[in-house]
Amino acid sequence: MARLFHVPLSPFCRKVRLSLAEKKIEVELVEERYWEQGSDFLRRNPAGKVPVLRLDGNVMAESSAICEYIEETRPDPPLMPKTPEARYEVRRLIGWFDDKFHNEVTSKLLYERVNKKVTGQGYPDSKNVKEGARAIKYHLDYMSWLLDHRRWLAGDQMTLADFTAASHLSALDYISDVDWNRSRAVKDWYAKIKSRPAFRSILADQVPGFRPPAHYADLDF
Repeated sequence: MARLFHVPLSPFCRKVRLSLAEKKIEVELVEERYWEQGSDFLRRNPAGKVPVLRLDGNVMAESSAICEYIEETRPDPPLMPKTPEARYEVRRLIGWFDDKFHNEVTSKLLYERVNKKVTGQGYPDSKNVKEGARAIKYHLDYMSWLLDHRRWLAGDQMTLADFTAASHLSALDYISDVDWNRSRAVKDWYAKIKSRPAFRSILADQVPGFRPPAHYADLDF
């Protein structure tokens, strides 16, 4: 069986979990206190980051590389389109959310509100929280624009770009940091992707000391 070393609210871990679940790959989830930089963990990934996946006799790190390996070795159901142009757009949006969105929003909200407390790094920086709260509006508007022109974020089919965006937003939704009333298109998109069987284990996550809002696991929110 595959084994994933992860942190429940990490969007990068969630992206890998969604890919595994969509492909119906059974996996054992092992919560990793990566901030302690234990020797066993550093042997698995010298970069000291999660996720780390054991699959097919390999130990793999870096969420996007892991997801592409899963896609190449288990192509059904597909999470990447067939043409180079369409694949480029998926990768562009993955980069958008894992880089720009992460730096401007996830790190300013989730990391300040949750990670600092969990890892014993102190209290949230209110300046960062305010910046993240402002920045997420811009990103939701951009997603809304994309969804006004497309069925899914990258085109007419659901792809790894949707799982990447949903991983970040679902983690932020756990701490009530997403204004779903800002865009009907984004809310409908999230409701659609949230209802997939692959999302079930993510919606069951519980982080000690943090209780999700009532709508978090509600498929009809």
